Amino acid sequence: MLSVAVAALNESEPERLWPLLAEALPALCGGETLIYKLDEWNASSGTVGMPAAVADDFARLDAESLGLLREGYPFASLYTAGRDRTPVTARRAAGRAWSTSPTARLIGGLMDADHVLAIPLPKAGGPVTGCMVYRSGGDFTDDQVRAAREVQPLLAAVDRQRQLLERLRRSAGTARDRAADTGLTPRETTVLLLLTDALTADAIGRRLGISDRTVHKHVEKIYRKLGTRDRISTVLRAQRLGLVPAPSARR
Repeated sequence: MLSVAVAALNESEPERLWPLLAEALPALCGGETLIYKLDEWNASSGTVGMPAAVADDFARLDAESLGLLREGYPFASLYTAGRDRTPVTARRAAGRAWSTSPTARLIGGLMDADHVLAIPLPKAGGPVTGCMVYRSGGDFTDDQVRAAREVQPLLAAVDRQRQLLERLRRSAGTARDRAADTGLTPRETTVLLLLTDALTADAIGRRLGISDRTVHKHVEKIYRKLGTRDRISTVLRAQRLGLVPAPSARR
């Protein structure tokens, strides 16, 4: 999983990040496949992502079935009721009601799965987002649920990277190509983008889920690659090169 995480954090295309994780994450938690939903777990809207191996089956779902998957029973109501984002299985959350629910019948016919493990992104506020891992046979074990808890910070870091890359794509147009010309990695580019927001190293580290020491290492590499020595000159040079939005574009 570590190698997948490294690959994801160095991926420059935001739409490829979660598919990379989707291929490796199920086995880590004792599952067989998963779906991920990066906007609120509700039945009415949002895109559901999944590994390519099961995409064809999902494409044939009617609106009602797709709504069941989007909502993610019983997790949506469980997590929106409070601030706890601890991974939990459907059986433990809903008890006996899980096995007779429409969602359980749907995934049984669609994926030959009996159980679901929810791994929400660990932010306490805002919409409930994340992924659901499926398996057949017995429920997920305590060790597998524990593994899901341990991987939550990694998922959150990758998703923050995705959001920053999407922000860069929207605001700076060809900035990714220009960043590649300077030798900046995707991770260094996201750190550079946060530098323009006047965030401290500690704040950038919290935003990206890394230590301030790691942030300083990224900043040193950015200085070297851009030929600058401090934050102000770095931001100004990055704006001149089109690597980050100019102040007027950001407004």
